[in-house]
Amino acid sequence: MENLLVAENISKTFGEFTALHNVSLSIPRGSIFGLLGPNGAGKTTFIRIINQIILPSNGQMYLDGHPLHPSDIKHIGYLPEERGLYKSMKVGEQALYLAQLKGLSKAEAKKRLHYWFERLGIEDWWDKKIQELSKGMAQKVQFVVTVLHRPKLLIFDEPFSGFDPVNANLIKDEILQLREEGATIVFSTHRMESVEELCDHMALIHKGNKLLDGKVDEIKRQYKSNTYEVGIITQNPGMLRKDLNERFKISDAQFKSIDDDLKLRIQIGEDASPNDLLIYLTSQAQINHFVEVIPSVNDIFIQTVTTNA
Repeated sequence: MENLLVAENISKTFGEFTALHNVSLSIPRGSIFGLLGPNGAGKTTFIRIINQIILPSNGQMYLDGHPLHPSDIKHIGYLPEERGLYKSMKVGEQALYLAQLKGLSKAEAKKRLHYWFERLGIEDWWDKKIQELSKGMAQKVQFVVTVLHRPKLLIFDEPFSGFDPVNANLIKDEILQLREEGATIVFSTHRMESVEELCDHMALIHKGNKLLDGKVDEIKRQYKSNTYEVGIITQNPGMLRKDLNERFKISDAQFKSIDDDLKLRIQIGEDASPNDLLIYLTSQAQINHFVEVIPSVNDIFIQTVTTNA
């Protein structure tokens, strides 16, 4: 897949502090790319370099195959975590002003704004002041302003902050639709469930260093441990547990099911297959639950950050 944005050996220092150290990333065109990391990891610094708010100390960014240039800002839409709307201005007046800063004519801006305001159900807010809106309502306005000029690259930093579940789901659907329409999206968040739902690719930055990078499914595959959750109905659970413990690495499991005598996590060896485990279990008892344990993005995040603390 062709890359829209490429970062090569990006470093950024502030005096003696290193915010980023030789970070290289390739963000595929038409993807949703999760940029993850704990607070202070360097994510915001990286995003500010993309937006040319600050310059890297070393390294180079490329957009669409050429070195990132100040004129490229018109191809980028940025929704920062700290919102930047003018509270005393009216919603429609401010949205028109910001759209024209992005290069749209007043007529085109008004046309697109009315489309988005109707789409998100906020058409009645046109003459309200930002200070009259809730945080979530203001967030919708800023989302519209961010995507209005149809940029190649969209950067969303905690886009669901301030939203209730209904509106968070609404914005999630809009983000997926923007991807379908060809936008490339960098998505920075602490909500790991959102990464699971939305992202094709992800990178994890910690203490200024890149620790993980790749397709979400491939990273999950790397972190699998040949472990299975099993629900077992047996007349002699103590004996079966003892036999299993001699053959495999087992521990108690927690999952919802009906009438299980035993709920176990069973890890098999590298040279074994799940069929080997299943054949053994069915020879000993009745099986009504058998699921491979796939690590979540949250599991991977915690394990990687903890290991590299």
